[in-house]
Amino acid sequence: MVGARGLGRRFGRLWAAYAVSAFGTSLGFGAFPLMAILVLDSGPAQVAALAAAGRVLGAVLAVPLGPWVEPRRKRPVMVGADLTRFVALISVPVAFALGWLGFAQLLFVSVVVAAADIAFKAAAGAYLKTLVPAADLLVANSRFESTTWTATMVGPPLGGALIGMFGPVVTVVADAVSYLLSALGIRSVGGTEPSPGRAAGSPRLRAGDLLEGWRHILGHPVLRPLFLNAIAVNGLIMASEPLLALLLLRGLGFAPWQYGLVFALPCIGGLVGSRLAPRLVARYGRHRVLRTAGALRACWPLGLAFVPPGIPGMALVITVQFGLVACCGLFNPVLATYRLTHVDPGRLARTQAAWAISSSVTIAALTAGWGVLAVVTGPRTAIAAAGVLLLATPLLLPREKQLSCDAR
Repeated sequence: MVGARGLGRRFGRLWAAYAVSAFGTSLGFGAFPLMAILVLDSGPAQVAALAAAGRVLGAVLAVPLGPWVEPRRKRPVMVGADLTRFVALISVPVAFALGWLGFAQLLFVSVVVAAADIAFKAAAGAYLKTLVPAADLLVANSRFESTTWTATMVGPPLGGALIGMFGPVVTVVADAVSYLLSALGIRSVGGTEPSPGRAAGSPRLRAGDLLEGWRHILGHPVLRPLFLNAIAVNGLIMASEPLLALLLLRGLGFAPWQYGLVFALPCIGGLVGSRLAPRLVARYGRHRVLRTAGALRACWPLGLAFVPPGIPGMALVITVQFGLVACCGLFNPVLATYRLTHVDPGRLARTQAAWAISSSVTIAALTAGWGVLAVVTGPRTAIAAAGVLLLATPLLLPREKQLSCDAR
């Protein structure tokens, strides 16, 4: 039972902290756009700017964070990132209560939260390597992935109900408090963390170190194609999400509860895929699982362009999303484990930061581009275009020859 063994008390506390923040984030999903629309009476351009600019500016702000995190102990950085997100988010309900809330504050908070999220990810992978033996990294990552999909299944519907009863501010409070609890949980992990400080006489981190993460990714024969594939797939999938919402809610007349249901139920697939990851890797090998799951996850989204109205449409969306999410749930922890085990500890934080920054910028750029495409061609055609391009993304996966060389 590869996925059933315990990983120790310290990992258990880290996992619990991750679960709390994941559920809080899921509860607060979509709260900022709703606040912009319902509270500040913002238009479509402002809502789109809030979504795209927050990601891009946060990513730009996070560029120096990878080199800054690298020579420091990672647990305090993670606690600091959680506290930063707590303070930024809790300022929103405080400003709302005082009548001071404005669009500029929502934009500023989204930028700070995005940058802190990247800093947290940069530190978290390196910290996990100090906490869990290399042989158990896949089990640990599969548990994080299963928690993410469980939170995604439960959080948004519950958050939508809370917003309906109390307004969008309440979910922002829940999200903020979850980061505070996460910080306390990570602080309680205890134990000693080895200092990653540079040896005496080593040069300090310089401006050129900002690009070290990208240099390592692009210079690695297997990480490079995995990186290009991951940012392309994630970007195209996320670019289609708002268009699918527009198609289902306005074009096909889905009720809000139907829209929530067709996205909540398929998350069971992510839970299944992530729980199966250690067993499938043990049986078939990491490289075969990466290539197979990576190719299969690109085959589903094109079906969303052909959604009919009514119950058949709900069934089609649930089926397509279930297949997509199951493949992502299987692929993601295997990819995360490969990245952790094939990057030297001395550059891991910069590599993790570079990966997260690239993903965030790509998602923002493609979301904006597909919004323009939808205006010109309509949501259904834009969704179909993303689906067709996704069919080509398996070509970016590592070749068998590259994987064979890597195995040796």
